[in-house]
Amino acid sequence: MMAAERGASRNTLAAYRRDLEAYAEGISDLKAAGPEDIRRHLETLETLGLARSSAARKLSAIRQFHRFLHGDGLAKDNPATAIDSPRAARPLPKMISQADVEALAGAARARVGKAEGRQLVKAQRMLCLIELLYATGLRVSELVGLTAQAASAEKDFILVKGKGGRERLVPVSATAREALTDYLATLRKTGLAGSKWLFPSSGAAGHLTRQHFALELKALGREAGLDTARLSPHVLRHGFASHLLEGGADLRAVQQMLGHADISTTQIYTHVQAERLREVVETHHPLAKKS
Repeated sequence: MMAAERGASRNTLAAYRRDLEAYAEGISDLKAAGPEDIRRHLETLETLGLARSSAARKLSAIRQFHRFLHGDGLAKDNPATAIDSPRAARPLPKMISQADVEALAGAARARVGKAEGRQLVKAQRMLCLIELLYATGLRVSELVGLTAQAASAEKDFILVKGKGGRERLVPVSATAREALTDYLATLRKTGLAGSKWLFPSSGAAGHLTRQHFALELKALGREAGLDTARLSPHVLRHGFASHLLEGGADLRAVQQMLGHADISTTQIYTHVQAERLREVVETHHPLAKKS
């Protein structure tokens, strides 16, 4: 069937044959197989520790097989239509350590200390971006799209317009507020204040773009001696959430600050913490198996 209709390779045919042979074990009549037979087989694959992607591929072979039986009138119905594909596990986000965040901020402060004129504005802008992002966990689009009014209206909070137009107040740390105050003061001194945007630009959007910020962040990361392949604005957002939870913050509070509509999205960071604990035990526990 697959060779004729899809031109499948020899290796693909062999793989599908193995999948179907394993499925057929314990089923007396494949033509009369029901959804419960398929579910039982998938449960067996799960107990064997098979990756969900591999289980989904095996289910694909089973579906095609039952589609063929039903389409050719060899079976009364197709039991595979009642089976959902195994959901792919959500990958854990890339993380950044607190030491690396400090190294990044240190490199930004060093730039500020050496810069003058327009270069000082650029250096202070970068420091402000990093401090605000790590202090608030804003999405990068929310950060670069901040208005000057939203950032300066409240001393301890920033008003953010997130996804779906939902607004939220996000607390700002003293360090981030200091970087913001210094940046705004330099804008005024150099005559660059007055834009609607907190981070104005001459581009079409009127403000700094996500892409430009990401490029500048990687350049700063190189100066700080970090692995830039694992560095992005989104990684700093992940660091904000993960480090808060490490410090004992409430999951609901973190959800509100991140602007997640569903707490299940925020719970991915609890999985990050669990994975870190597992790695610590495996690395340092005296009875842990060492490779």
